[in-house]
Amino acid sequence: MTHLGPTLETDRLILRPPRAGDFDGFAELQGDADASRFIGGPVTRAEAWRRFLWQPGAWFVQGFGMFGVIEKKSGLWMGQIGPWKPECWPGNEIGYAFHPRAWGKGYATEAGTAAIDWAFDTLGWDDIIHCIDPGNVASQNVARRLGSTMKGQGKLPPPHQDAVIDIWGQSREQWRRRRA
Repeated sequence: MTHLGPTLETDRLILRPPRAGDFDGFAELQGDADASRFIGGPVTRAEAWRRFLWQPGAWFVQGFGMFGVIEKKSGLWMGQIGPWKPECWPGNEIGYAFHPRAWGKGYATEAGTAAIDWAFDTLGWDDIIHCIDPGNVASQNVARRLGSTMKGQGKLPPPHQDAVIDIWGQSREQWRRRRA
């Protein structure tokens, strides 16, 4: 298989483009009612497969996409995080979704820091956003820990045009000032 992008490492995690072996964890996340509540709701394994292919496709076509997040200690897939910008998206998003086994361990913040650094340094993005359901307090907390603030409500393109989302974000300058 061709490597679609870089591998990033943090103290506890490996971030890399998705691989076929990540699918079982992804399907579990997508099939779990609580874990998928704010990312479209639970789906069958067959539908999860089609969603799984979005990220390798983004890497292949755009040169970036969400990274699979692997726990170094166990080798398990913990979730996905990274640059996400479909056609007509409201901005340069650093999106994230994590398997329940990763919750409460600080992995989203750790991986998010690496992904944001990469987006600013490699992609040259001037700003980033996170599209968050107003009821998703856990995701809001991750955004806060990453230094983002709520910018206001936003709109997603069809077929998600009726979804209510809050746009959280920050500029590259804000990120660098905070990291210094």
